[in-house]
Amino acid sequence: MHPLVFIGSATVLGFLFGVQEWVHSLSWNYHMHIDLGLLLRAWGAQYFLWGTICWLLWMLLRPQINDGGLRTILLLFAPLSIAVCFVEEVIWVLLFPHLPMGHPNMHFWTRLAFQLDAEFVDSMVIFWSAFFLFRGLGYYQRYREKERTASQLESQLVQAQMRALRMQLNPHFLFNTMNGISSLMRTDIAAADLMLEQLSGLLRITLHRGDAQFIPLSDEMEFIEMYLAMQGRRYCGRVEQKMRIDPRLHDALVPTMILQPIVENAYRHGLSHINSGGLLSIEASRQDSHLRLCVTNSGRGLALASNGDNSGTGVGLANVRNRLRMHYGADQSLFLSEIEDRRVQVVMTLPLLFGSHSPETNTTRYGVT
Repeated sequence: MHPLVFIGSATVLGFLFGVQEWVHSLSWNYHMHIDLGLLLRAWGAQYFLWGTICWLLWMLLRPQINDGGLRTILLLFAPLSIAVCFVEEVIWVLLFPHLPMGHPNMHFWTRLAFQLDAEFVDSMVIFWSAFFLFRGLGYYQRYREKERTASQLESQLVQAQMRALRMQLNPHFLFNTMNGISSLMRTDIAAADLMLEQLSGLLRITLHRGDAQFIPLSDEMEFIEMYLAMQGRRYCGRVEQKMRIDPRLHDALVPTMILQPIVENAYRHGLSHINSGGLLSIEASRQDSHLRLCVTNSGRGLALASNGDNSGTGVGLANVRNRLRMHYGADQSLFLSEIEDRRVQVVMTLPLLFGSHSPETNTTRYGVT
């Protein structure tokens, strides 16, 4: 709490007590002139003093107020409360020697004794009320600090896990693509050279994105287009590629490289095992308040794929599942199923969130064809 707020609030409270005493005096002292201005100054000054004293104690003795046990309270704050109440009354009597109104002028010590007899208990109540108020504020501040620290640690842990998953994806993708280029070198050197050039472009995109966790769907599709172009040359017309993306969803935010492992699995475990007539379809549509991404591929179906070479399947899908769970919690889904004609379909849904990119942007930044 800012000191001006605390001291100001205490002073305003004093003014209210002054008004209350003025109204009370009007009701019971019919023949006495009541000086409202003097009452307001006296009560305001008294509570201004209390506000200032309590704030100074808070600043000087905060650790003892926050953490002090019964021993500290009895040996430090109990004597301190008596001393503070006495000093405050001394100052107040010196400032307003003509109070209380309606009484004859008194000598300083008589006046002080009168004031202590009348208000000492009230002053003790003010002191201990301020003590427990500050102690409560201390507990609340430490609770909020622990909560903020725990939140920061949790956020850092999630960031570290996400970074680890990203780091896991990049080598996985790179090694598989390099293997594809290596195999193409034996049959079509020109195509391998072009594929290597495209791989360079993909790595450039990856570096350009840096540690970004979310990108617009249009940017993710640019990456996928380049990857599909590489695979198209590698499989030499054996696979028909279709993409149907709702233009209104170009600006929807998706986790970086969320589609690439699924498309890679579609080629590796389905399309690479057929000689012609392959089909790869990627769709993005809106499903209520969610974005629906669907990747469908023809090939051997799930049963044969699971009996064959499945190295890498666990890495790709597990990675995607983990990233979706960490980003969206339970508000996401990913289903892998086999539909008609041994086609395998992966459907994921995630909350539909939009970034700042223009939804009218239909062209790719990297000029993929």
